[in-house]
Amino acid sequence: MSSLAAPPENSRPADHPRIAPDGTGVLLVNLGTPDGTSYWPMRRYLKEFLSDRRVIEMNPILWKVILNGLVLTTRPSRSGKAYEAIWNREQNESPLLTVTRSQGEALSERLEGEVRVDWAMRYGAPSIEERLKALIEAGCRRILLFALYPQYSAATTATVHDKAFDALKKMRWQPAIRTVGSYHDDPAYIDALARSVETHLAGLDWEPEVVLASFHGLPKDYLLRGDPYHCQCAKTARLLRERLGWDERRLQLTFQSRFGRQEWLKPYTDETLKRLAESGVRRVALVMPGFVADCVETLEEIGIAGRELFLEAGGERFARIPCLNDSPDGMDAIERVVRRELSGWIG
Repeated sequence: MSSLAAPPENSRPADHPRIAPDGTGVLLVNLGTPDGTSYWPMRRYLKEFLSDRRVIEMNPILWKVILNGLVLTTRPSRSGKAYEAIWNREQNESPLLTVTRSQGEALSERLEGEVRVDWAMRYGAPSIEERLKALIEAGCRRILLFALYPQYSAATTATVHDKAFDALKKMRWQPAIRTVGSYHDDPAYIDALARSVETHLAGLDWEPEVVLASFHGLPKDYLLRGDPYHCQCAKTARLLRERLGWDERRLQLTFQSRFGRQEWLKPYTDETLKRLAESGVRRVALVMPGFVADCVETLEEIGIAGRELFLEAGGERFARIPCLNDSPDGMDAIERVVRRELSGWIG
């Protein structure tokens, strides 16, 4: 027996603390979700999200005044309408919550008997701290923290790690931790994206003239400070283009979801849609490679608002290609990354 192994139950003192079995766990983490679409649930969610210093990198005193004086007064109602348009009414939750739960369950089935799988949200519930504690109480002394962002950014991946490390700082006996940095160029991920595009387009009775690969935006200043996100998005788009055998005109890189007045990564998705329609392009499709699960940004911002913008500018056909979600190809990519990162912990 290893000198580090727990002593047999019958050899411990009667008052010895409980020692859980020695196991391995995986915690999948996505961005987060409000627990309702009305003003106060939206305000709580947005306050947590927009108070993150990783997300908003400006003078904290000035931002606190702007956030509490303007943003949290007006934005909850506007964002609530967007969530209301795509809300999963059957389960009374956001689609992101529905899909992330399903991804966790699907991965658990694939890794049954090898690791314990759980899932959490960076903002909102279930929290990272809560689910880390659940894994540890279940006996996981080794945990892989998987922030579900294919492309790394300090505003996404790093803030998940920050929150997990904050929880770990409170623990006397910490588990061994590994993190997934990014998988923007993993062959399984690129193949899954390509098959998703091919399958969806094959089901249309028309062919798009242009396909936009639309990624979530980021302030340009973050790129200039050294954030690798833009470069990783560009590489994903290039690899997807090569895998599909398309040129740069057929598959174009754009960025969506900008907020505030500062310059963000360009070209902007909404402006590109309008420009394409006004230039005579009548048929477009959009794929969102940076989102592993459909959410308000893909379902409402692209699927509803983006469609309306393109059609009103003169376009005729518009297709939104679903995210990989819990599809077999999408789960193949997630499983491949997990098994790679668990090398040495499981067989």
